[in-house]
Amino acid sequence: MFLSELIGTAALVCGGLSFVILMFGAGSPMVRIIPNERLRMALTAFLFGCVGTIVTLSRIGQESGAHINPAVTMGFWMMHKLDLRATVGYIVAQLLGGCLGALPLLAWGSMGRSIDFGATIPGKGYSTAAVVMGEVVTTFCLVSCLCVCLAFRHLRRYTPFVIPFLYALMVPLEAHISGTSTNPARTLGPALISGRWDGWWIYWVGPMLGMMVAILVCSSLARRIEVAKLYHFENDRRRLFHRMAGPT
Repeated sequence: MFLSELIGTAALVCGGLSFVILMFGAGSPMVRIIPNERLRMALTAFLFGCVGTIVTLSRIGQESGAHINPAVTMGFWMMHKLDLRATVGYIVAQLLGGCLGALPLLAWGSMGRSIDFGATIPGKGYSTAAVVMGEVVTTFCLVSCLCVCLAFRHLRRYTPFVIPFLYALMVPLEAHISGTSTNPARTLGPALISGRWDGWWIYWVGPMLGMMVAILVCSSLARRIEVAKLYHFENDRRRLFHRMAGPT
């Protein structure tokens, strides 16, 4: 379970940030092909989200539930769908996966370095409070969306497919403020290889606050969620996820 989560997070960071570098790195032909920056941001966010969707639908997602984000894992813990031991294991696996997934990005060379390999850093001219709030709001939207999708049986099977569209909407609107991380593991990887640790704590505090507010607002929906998975809900060979979630 934890190994699958590590691999899934590594795939998200490597694949997703490769799209970021391709679309925005210095010397990339995509800058000429799609000169409109907001359109490129929306497309990049959609493709980044698609990487997460593929991970969720894959055997990796079948084994671990494809949280691939410490904020999502903590949300499931707050909803009493994970025990503490599993929660810690998930988060450690995600952070290791984020670091390992960032290493192949070095192959992009100067194109990757030109944008710090996709590191999320506070936008110029914005206060610390504004940057934190940007992460709070976007993570709130992410976790709330997951709660709505997972709470209703007729919506659950669409959960992985909603995320690319959600990020394609959020990123062009918010990325200039905080970079729209919503995921501490996604931020840790490129920070490690680029050395850009600007406001690193924001990308823990913001997503966790956003997650907690979303869980509180969606508390009635949280009670309807059965297991700590985004897909493959019935695939639980050892009944591990169902045991952690308790009676529904």
